[in-house]
Amino acid sequence: QVQLVESGGGLVQTGGSLRLSCAASRSIFSINAMGWYRQAPGKQRELVATFISGDRTNYADSVKGRFTISRDNAKNQVYLQMNSLKPEDTAVYYCKATVLGVGVRDYWGRGTQVTVSS
Repeated sequence: QVQLVESGGGLVQTGGSLRLSCAASRSIFSINAMGWYRQAPGKQRELVATFISGDRTNYADSVKGRFTISRDNAKNQVYLQMNSLKPEDTAVYYCKATVLGVGVRDYWGRGTQVTVSS
C-alpha cells in the first residue's frame, strides 16, 4: 500500500510559478515509478511528468521547458516545479505511484487544484 498526499496548488496569474509536492507513505526507493498527472474539466487525465526508470524522466510536450519533476528520497517526496504557467495548465494535479510485484499496482493521491488566471 502507498498513500500519496499532494500539496502546493493554488491560484496564480499567467506567467507565474507554483511548486507541487507529493508525500509518499513509504520509501520511494520501493516504488518503481512516480509522477504527476492532471485532469482539466471535461477532459481525460493526462501525463504531465514522471520518473520512468531511475532518474530518467518523461514530460508531456505541452510542459517541456516549463515544468521540472524532482524528488527527495530522504523525505519520500516528489515535486513538480511549474514555471511560466498558462491558463491551459489549469487542472487538478494528481500524484501517481506504480509498484511492481505480483502484478502492477497504481496508487493515486486525491489531487490538488491549480488555477491559472489570464
